[in-house]
Amino acid sequence: MSIVAKTLGRLAVVAAMSCLLPGAGRAADAADSVKAAVDQAFRPLLEKYDIPGMAVAVTAGGRQFFFSYGVASKESKAPVTKDTLFELGSVSKTFTATLIAYAQSRGKLSLDDHPGQYVPALRGSAIDKATVLQLATYTAGGLPLQFPDDVENDAAMPSYFRQFKPSAAPGEQRRYSNPSIGLAGHVAALAMKGDFARLVETEIFPPLGLHHSYIHVPKAAMAAYAWGYNKANKPIRVNPGALDDEAYGVKSTAADMIRFVEANIRPDDLAEPMRRAVEGTHIGYLDSGEIVQGLGWEQYAYPVTLERLLAGNSEKMSMQNNAATWLKPPRMPSEPTLFNKTGSTGGFGTYVAFVPAKKIGIVMLANRNFPNAARITAAHAVLTKLSGRP
Repeated sequence: MSIVAKTLGRLAVVAAMSCLLPGAGRAADAADSVKAAVDQAFRPLLEKYDIPGMAVAVTAGGRQFFFSYGVASKESKAPVTKDTLFELGSVSKTFTATLIAYAQSRGKLSLDDHPGQYVPALRGSAIDKATVLQLATYTAGGLPLQFPDDVENDAAMPSYFRQFKPSAAPGEQRRYSNPSIGLAGHVAALAMKGDFARLVETEIFPPLGLHHSYIHVPKAAMAAYAWGYNKANKPIRVNPGALDDEAYGVKSTAADMIRFVEANIRPDDLAEPMRRAVEGTHIGYLDSGEIVQGLGWEQYAYPVTLERLLAGNSEKMSMQNNAATWLKPPRMPSEPTLFNKTGSTGGFGTYVAFVPAKKIGIVMLANRNFPNAARITAAHAVLTKLSGRP
């Protein structure tokens, strides 16, 4: 992009900011407007769901806003800040998707490849009929939400996939699944001849400007790592499991995650091949009724009603088989689109949503797993106000 085009783009963002936030001609007015919207939507959730702590980050018109509530640890009373580390749960899948698209952009992987090309133990098995794209879009044939309890680690994973019996032909049905996208991420790392966690931490996070995000939190960063709290109010952190790094392993901060959102809003600002990788996660591959499924992100035509957004993030979409209608050809959104992803672990709940055409986005990180509907309702209210809609 030329310097002139970038400059014009920045001016358009400034103009949009004054429209998105009525009366926000001064920086203080803008901050007050965003704070009022976030406080009204999110603050009541802390008491209602007994959430110890929460970090919310908003980007609007090229500006970042941060709001912190409560504590990162009930024991130490350490306050939540924009630099507190939270478990992202399934929001991690958006990074797995970015690695897959990154491997493709570097010519290391094709989405039409099959897992047996990289995992010899899977050659000739039923799962080997699925492509990397089908694994990454949960259409490999009916893989379940979670591995069975006896598949405790990556060493047990190949045996599980060898004996897997599909309930549908690859590509016919979408069934949200950790093993499915987990295997796709594992294959991408093998295609790049590296360890998945190391590749994400060294080749994905740094080009995106994420310097306080981890899959394996180092000792030096442990003091910033919040404790999650389960239903019994006991402190908890995520347990290891098969393909856990790929499916739900990232820990990050509100500050880093809003930078990630902004990279997705403005991928042209990224250097190659990261620009193509991020753009690759925005391609819509299939329509599953309530959503268009891409790599990691789920898409909705914008503006989107709250009812539609809740339906797209419902148990029906996460726990049941849903018909898959493939878009031919796959396509980048041509109309305003909202991208979103929820995530949870035993003690954490997250939500991320953004609308590139409006240059708005929101990140919510909490150290309690509370209902998706409450997170989405609050975020939708904030985004609606930011977009200037009544």
